[in-house]
Amino acid sequence: MFIIGIAGGTGSGKTTVVRKIIDNLPPHSVAVIPQDSYYVDSGHIPLAERQKINFDHPSSLEFPLLVKHIKALKAGKAIEQPTYSYLTCTRNTETVNVKPTKVIIVEGILIFTDGPLRDLMDIKVYVDAEPDDRLSRVIKRDIEERGRVVEQVLERYYETVKPMHIQFIEPTKRYADIIVPQGGNNSVAINVLTTITKERLALQ
Repeated sequence: MFIIGIAGGTGSGKTTVVRKIIDNLPPHSVAVIPQDSYYVDSGHIPLAERQKINFDHPSSLEFPLLVKHIKALKAGKAIEQPTYSYLTCTRNTETVNVKPTKVIIVEGILIFTDGPLRDLMDIKVYVDAEPDDRLSRVIKRDIEERGRVVEQVLERYYETVKPMHIQFIEPTKRYADIIVPQGGNNSVAINVLTTITKERLALQ
């Protein structure tokens, strides 16, 4: 099993990079484990308080469960991946059954902040992008997918997203084996990643 970690700031283009890698690999050879599925369940606190959760701080994630699941997949066991709703800021009752595959991609803004999780990765990729580009993508995504208005998005960006990026996310770039500037538009970097992955698959 070949485990790829793909990190980078909010709106950097990680999802596009993941999709393009998958498109270049054999069908059914890749499973994607999104960090976002492992946010701590906050169903026990009022909705107004839940909406103030700092999703860009490492403490918002249940890393031990994510590490446990990756280890289980490496051991050849299927997992029940949790799912999370940004609308209610709670973990859903539904889970996703994920079976072991030859390639596992772990994707998320904070995945390099956890040492035990980093240690499970065979290659670590940091997707980089200009702050203005990331902000425009965040605005579009949060309005369309998370039911927020522009004012809410901008307030959250300047109060939590930007300072957390500077404090926690940007520094993890030093752990990366490969840095991908320009996000999903960097076809050269994506081709390099695909080639490395195909070579590893050929050895399995």
